[in-house]
Amino acid sequence: MAVNGAGMDADRPLAKLNTTAQSSPVITKFFPVDNRVESIVDLTTLLPEHLIFKRREGKKKEDIEYIFHQKEGTVAVVKNGATEIREMQPATQDIISCLYYARSELLLRPGSLLTMNVYHDKKNRKLDVRVEEIEIVSGPWGEVETARVLVIMPFQGLFLNKGNIRVWFTNDDRRIPVRMKAKVVIGSIVADLVSGLPSTSPTQ
Repeated sequence: MAVNGAGMDADRPLAKLNTTAQSSPVITKFFPVDNRVESIVDLTTLLPEHLIFKRREGKKKEDIEYIFHQKEGTVAVVKNGATEIREMQPATQDIISCLYYARSELLLRPGSLLTMNVYHDKKNRKLDVRVEEIEIVSGPWGEVETARVLVIMPFQGLFLNKGNIRVWFTNDDRRIPVRMKAKVVIGSIVADLVSGLPSTSPTQ
């Protein structure tokens, strides 16, 4: 997962959220996975404007594009050369922007709950995010105090997840996601932050 600037749209700053999920060499022999998502979001509202999802799972190959018209309450879905215009709920997120929206809006206190609208696979869905507890985790960045957040998944997202996803955010003003875990079709996936967080300790 990576975040990059995407220029300006009139006076609105944009960001590009890139996410890639690939199977390990051992799993690739049996069930190759190479899913890639690019989401363009408005940094002022944290709402998505354009998402491209390139899905490669086993023998399945699928490219799908979503163009969000937030003010009109519609989304254009482009798949196999055909375009459909569908209705969506106000302030709708996509499968990637929802993580960054939760990071910004969720109160990092055990028991805190955030519900948002997410559009995925041609459907409007409700997504609940809940803070489970505060805990210390270790990684390439040393030890850091985090809020463990449970994403209650009603659908299969980018990671072929079979059930919920957990994300650990640093318990400070930066709220940096340092770890993500999910059960998938074959085994599990663990994603650790590799850059962007200096080595620290819980007391710093």
